[in-house]
Amino acid sequence: MKFLVKIIALTAMAMTSTFSVASADDMRIALVVKALGIGFFEAAAKGAEEAAEELGGVKIIYTGPTDTTAEGQIEVINSLIAQGVDAIAISANDPDALVPSLKKAMSRGITVISWDSGVAADGRQMHLNPSSNALIGNTIIKLAADHMPNGGDVAILSASATATNQNIWIEEAKKVLPNYSGINLVATVYGDDLSDKSYREAQGLMSSYPNLKAIIAPTTVGILAASQAVTDAGKIGEINVTGLGLPSEMAGAVDSGATKSFAIWNPIDLGYSAAMLAHNIANGAKTGPGSSIDMGKMGSATLDDNNEAAMSDPFTYDASNIDQFKTIF
Repeated sequence: MKFLVKIIALTAMAMTSTFSVASADDMRIALVVKALGIGFFEAAAKGAEEAAEELGGVKIIYTGPTDTTAEGQIEVINSLIAQGVDAIAISANDPDALVPSLKKAMSRGITVISWDSGVAADGRQMHLNPSSNALIGNTIIKLAADHMPNGGDVAILSASATATNQNIWIEEAKKVLPNYSGINLVATVYGDDLSDKSYREAQGLMSSYPNLKAIIAPTTVGILAASQAVTDAGKIGEINVTGLGLPSEMAGAVDSGATKSFAIWNPIDLGYSAAMLAHNIANGAKTGPGSSIDMGKMGSATLDDNNEAAMSDPFTYDASNIDQFKTIF
């Protein structure tokens, strides 16, 4: 597909950019991600491009820090304020630390929404969850339990300890544990969405819990690293790795048997929806509990009492369908 809008990659360390030729009247929407170089967010950026092309007169700025820190995102936000962008759509590394910078952005007339990983309510006009938190929490436990008929020990390998979405999903997962007989959560560890650290944390789990039957990673970086750690340890068939991953990255793990199944929503649709919402709010769409905001082909987002909405349910991938999706995202 030929896109009319060129993604711009900015980093917190070197805020240099290359802009596509565009009208001075174009709306500039910054899609701020947790860190550059993560496949999930690169797919989301493609969706934002699609929305921009569909809308016309919209320019996407794809940006984020080089690591998953609040400090890095604050640098990026301050640069975007200085540039005078029209809207910021951010997946947050910390729900609270970003609030002062984002409040400053809103005071300058910049529309601010969060998506994927939320910002505290004072720091944004709305938040778009990729799915229902309760459904995600149940799904990640069910993915493990489906392949543990006799129960057993499971552990969670998360992203950072402050990642809003990860923490909510883990709490929701703990709530449904009593519904799955014999499933015992023995530990939660954090890989900070870094491949090498996630790999080491997975190794540590296997060493600390010799009866471990599953590692649940609700992060695309963590699930890939954990599946590699299980493969390298020669424990395929003993420990199942599951959680949230990208079909393109997880196809090898499914083929090898390190991962029997996993889930994810379509990140392309998520980026598309975030861009659509930012555009429509910047153009005057009202936010507030009960408000319904258009998301183009994805329908509409209806805000709850916390000005949050959910995009769609997670979808399960396994050997029966991985080949169909691995070339898409």
